[in-house]
Amino acid sequence: MKKLDKLILQAFAGPFLLTFAVVQFIFLMQFMMKYMDDLVGKDLGLGVILQLLFYFSVLIVPISLPLAVLLSSLMTFGTLGEHHELTAIKTAGISLTRILRPVLLVSLLLAGGAFWFNNTIVPLANLEAYSLLWDVRQQKLALDIRENVFYNGIPGFTIKVNEKQGENGDILRGVMIYDHTGGRGGSTVILADSGRMFTRFGGQYLGLELFRGRSYTEQPNTQNTSGASFIRQNFDRNLITFSLKSFGLDRTKKELFNTNKMMLNLGQLSHTTDSLHRRLTQERGQVLQQLTPYYSYLHFDTTGQAALHRVQSWVVPPSRLQPDNYLIAQQAANRARNVRSFLTTTNERLTNLNKETANYRIETYRKYTQSAAILLMFLIGAPLGAIIKKGGLGVPILVSIVFFIIYYVFSIMGEKYGRELIMPVGVGMWLSAAVLLPIGLLFLYQARHDSGLLDINWGQLVPRWLRWPRRGYKKAV
Repeated sequence: MKKLDKLILQAFAGPFLLTFAVVQFIFLMQFMMKYMDDLVGKDLGLGVILQLLFYFSVLIVPISLPLAVLLSSLMTFGTLGEHHELTAIKTAGISLTRILRPVLLVSLLLAGGAFWFNNTIVPLANLEAYSLLWDVRQQKLALDIRENVFYNGIPGFTIKVNEKQGENGDILRGVMIYDHTGGRGGSTVILADSGRMFTRFGGQYLGLELFRGRSYTEQPNTQNTSGASFIRQNFDRNLITFSLKSFGLDRTKKELFNTNKMMLNLGQLSHTTDSLHRRLTQERGQVLQQLTPYYSYLHFDTTGQAALHRVQSWVVPPSRLQPDNYLIAQQAANRARNVRSFLTTTNERLTNLNKETANYRIETYRKYTQSAAILLMFLIGAPLGAIIKKGGLGVPILVSIVFFIIYYVFSIMGEKYGRELIMPVGVGMWLSAAVLLPIGLLFLYQARHDSGLLDINWGQLVPRWLRWPRRGYKKAV
């Protein structure tokens, strides 16, 4: 490796690692804020939170790499241009494409690694992350008994406390407990002047020690149907234990999630897509066979031979119809309505199946487009940095945000159009690349000719074999 390549790579490595870490942190915080309502107040523990952070950080690597390459390329070549190092290298007779070659090779390696990562690691991380997130969403909120509010988070009981005291709020005043475990509603009511709340057996059970209270229990009278009797008991101290098993995190079997499109690699996606496509083709071919009984009938002519006729719609005033003809017209109208209902239902089913197939194809194309985005962002960032000749974090960050927003908007737009079958899935998924690729090539052309960002010679962009009308026009003038 030559000294020039080492110089370029050393200048690129630092900004790339820094920007990648920053972008990862920003996207990770965005993911966590999105699901914050599902995490707060459930006493998940540090282990579960760290697992979610790790899995989501793995998921956003393919999204972070293109932006990190764009920003670091802008910073690297902008700094070299600002310090006149690019000018010195070009003075030695080295072209810009040769200067860009080390970073281009690194971008190719990153694109290949991102493709492998997206196809192998990301489906496993999706399975772990979203299965854990599903279990977290199903978990109940942590035990939170508030003053003057009926709390029914513990199965079979409703608890109300007038006042909570103590440093940890474990001293209770004015306790009321409704016991529904007997299956007869609130047949047992416990009232106490005060109480103390604590956990037992390693936090698996909640202990509630009540003082100076009484309990009321309704006893149904089996002999006299006119009413029921009550049993009242006074106590000075009563200890009640509640199970907190319902507040634990129960893990669902991961096999229930592994058929989702986000949990599949390319081979599995291709197999599922082919199966859906064959099913769609088969159901489309069966439409005519299923439709035939609705609109065809047998009519016998004078020779006694049966001929197949199609029902056609016509309007005849009921006054001109004979009884038999009027009955036939009613049957034809009923069949026409049945045909319309059948076609509407069939069309909705085939459309939904086609959209489902498109969703799997979108996930297949995503593994390619996210990898190609790394090369696309390098093609934009490196020449643009050589043109603007500004390093640091000011101008490069602003320019990177602009181009990444453009890329993101067209990516979302193309994906939505493909999912809604407005345009082919392949065209929609490559829409952002088709928009930004000419811009990157234009920047590369401008940087090679040491031109400004807006100093564009449109005549030089036209191929030579298309310039002869323009040359003839100049001679004539």
